[in-house]
Amino acid sequence: MRPLLLALALLLAAPAAPAQQIVADLSQNRVSIDARFEGSEIVVFGAIKPEPGEAHAPVEVIVTVSGPLRPVTVRRKSRIAGIWANTEGVEIDAAPTLYKVATSAPLDEVLTEVDDLRHSVTPPRAIRAVDARQAGSEPTEAFVEALIRIREDQGLYRLQEGAVRLTDQALFSTDIALPAALVEGVYTARIFLTRQGQVVAEFERTLDVRKVGLERWIYTLAHERPLVYGLLSLAIAIAAGWGASALFRWIRG
Repeated sequence: MRPLLLALALLLAAPAAPAQQIVADLSQNRVSIDARFEGSEIVVFGAIKPEPGEAHAPVEVIVTVSGPLRPVTVRRKSRIAGIWANTEGVEIDAAPTLYKVATSAPLDEVLTEVDDLRHSVTPPRAIRAVDARQAGSEPTEAFVEALIRIREDQGLYRLQEGAVRLTDQALFSTDIALPAALVEGVYTARIFLTRQGQVVAEFERTLDVRKVGLERWIYTLAHERPLVYGLLSLAIAIAAGWGASALFRWIRG
């Protein structure tokens, strides 16, 4: 009995064979938003550490960049008595303010639906609408699809199939465009290594997006001192109106 127990202990203590790994990074880890900010671009790049042992099927790479999660209400407009009005709506628990997906091959070739569900890779899976509250009879999925379409039109959501450059099954890189309408917060870049549609390795990096300069001061004032912000905005509006009126009288006189 003792030799059997000893053999079992040695088997459990033996180190597992090293799995395939990813080493990756971003071209920048901070984006500063000021008055001249018109968007930016980051490069996600890295290397694939080969798995030892027998030859395996080729691997593919998926890169996602996700903005901070925020609740959002999606509404449907209907024409009632000649007037367009909100008739139905869904309150989605959390949706990424930005979501970009880049792949090394067509998405349906590099990721199965099961692994998409498990790792929340595509936009419909990244949006949390499990406890969405709905007013009306329209399926919740229809409102999620509508949100994705709206944000695609705004340049906030995008799927770029074949945009990941994969060299010799060892090196990869892709360019991710960041629009001007960025929300402050921590953005997450995830890299998935897949084989035959299944995720075999995952890596994560973060990107900090912050307002700087005058934009930072105005944002802080509006959120931390709303009364002062409101009075200051009113004073500026009055001063602008008085100045425009005085200029008009000077021009006429």
